[in-house]
Amino acid sequence: MSKLTIAIDGHSSTGKSTLAKELAACLGYIYVDSGAMYRAVALEALRHGWVSKELGIQEENIINALENLKITFSVNSQGQSITMLNNENVEDAIRTMEVSNVVSQVSKLIPVRRRLVALQQKMGDKGGVVMDGRDIGTVVFPKADLKIFMTASDQVRALRRKAELDSKGQDYSLNEVLENLKSRDKSDMERADSPLIAASDARILDNSEINRKEQFNLVLGWINDLKK
Repeated sequence: MSKLTIAIDGHSSTGKSTLAKELAACLGYIYVDSGAMYRAVALEALRHGWVSKELGIQEENIINALENLKITFSVNSQGQSITMLNNENVEDAIRTMEVSNVVSQVSKLIPVRRRLVALQQKMGDKGGVVMDGRDIGTVVFPKADLKIFMTASDQVRALRRKAELDSKGQDYSLNEVLENLKSRDKSDMERADSPLIAASDARILDNSEINRKEQFNLVLGWINDLKK
């Protein structure tokens, strides 16, 4: 059987990237973090003062800059995926709350979505790819062999995200993190272009009460069933 295309969508802080990375490593597939690509564009906009939580967004400047933005992925010595923006390692820079607070504004821009979707489709056009994001099964790979939509309770997601931020020395209250997650979800689900929704044929994975190993084994079982 030819290599599969696996699309993982879902809400923020549900562990999409963690699962996608584990599956890609196990299967020997390419891993693509589509959310990191939108975060990279948001970081570039922040650096130039084109977007802020308080003042909004300068759409024209961001759109005009798209053509000269080079977003790629590399692997470090520990085997971890690293997001590169114009050949700069921005993996840590794109994971801050500052970027989280504005990324939904940037990702709503239709030219941004068109540009990044085209790049994502090119990365996975030969199969053998695990890609996570918010519109992978609905827009990027509507014919993916396996579509998964991940979710978890708001409280569980906020606790996970806060733990991640704490580990990086970023001090935010649980309420601040929770409000950020809810705001991003609302923006992503209500945007006119490529809203965050589960594909009609996606398998729903609520991981509020299961651990990483249980989750991985469940999904690996789904993949093995497809290969039979």
